Amino acid sequence: MAIESIERLTVQLGRLPGIGRKTAARLAYHILGVPEEQAQELAQAITDARSKVHNCPVCGTYTDGELCEICADPRRRTDVLCVVSDPRDVIAMEKTREFNGRYHVLFGALSPMEGIGPKDIKINELLERCREGEVKEVILATNPDVEGEATASYIARLLKPLGVTASRIAHGIPIGGNLEYTDEVTLAKALEGRRNL
Repeated sequence: MAIESIERLTVQLGRLPGIGRKTAARLAYHILGVPEEQAQELAQAITDARSKVHNCPVCGTYTDGELCEICADPRRRTDVLCVVSDPRDVIAMEKTREFNGRYHVLFGALSPMEGIGPKDIKINELLERCREGEVKEVILATNPDVEGEATASYIARLLKPLGVTASRIAHGIPIGGNLEYTDEVTLAKALEGRRNL
C-alpha cells in the first residue's frame, strides 16, 4: 500500500546525492515521526537557504551577505588566488588555516566527454580578475583526477601571457598512507612534488 504523500517525500529525498531508495524511505518515515515543530524547522531551513544564499559576486562561493566573509576581509591577500572547482573546496582549504589569500570557484572542471568546455565553467571570470592587475599568483587546487588536471593545465596556459604565476597544489601519499597500497599515479605525483628538507 503506497501513500502518495510519503511516496512524493521519498522520491524528493532520493534525489539528494548519495541517498538511495531505501535511505530515502527511512528518512521520510523519520521525518513523519518527529514532532510537527521539528519538521517545520527543517522545511523552513531548506526554504531559507534557497532564498537567502547566493554566489559571492567576486569569488563565486556561497554567501548570505553582499560578499562572502573571505572577500570582505581586508586582511586577506588580494595578490594570490586559490582556484577550486566547488564551494565545498573553499571550506576544505580554509580548514587548513594555511592559506591567507582569496578564492575563485570554477563550478566544475573541463570534461569534453560530458560536454563541459571552458565556457561552461567560470574560467573567463578568473581571467578577468587576473587582467585587473592585482593578482600575481594563482594556485590551482582542482581535484587530482583527469578533469582536474586538464583544467589546471588549461588555466595555466591561459595565465602565462598575463604575467601571472600559476602553481599547482602538491599531490601524493596521504599522511599515514602505506607505499605498498599506493597506486603508481599517486606515487609518481609524490615523486614529482618532492621538496628539499
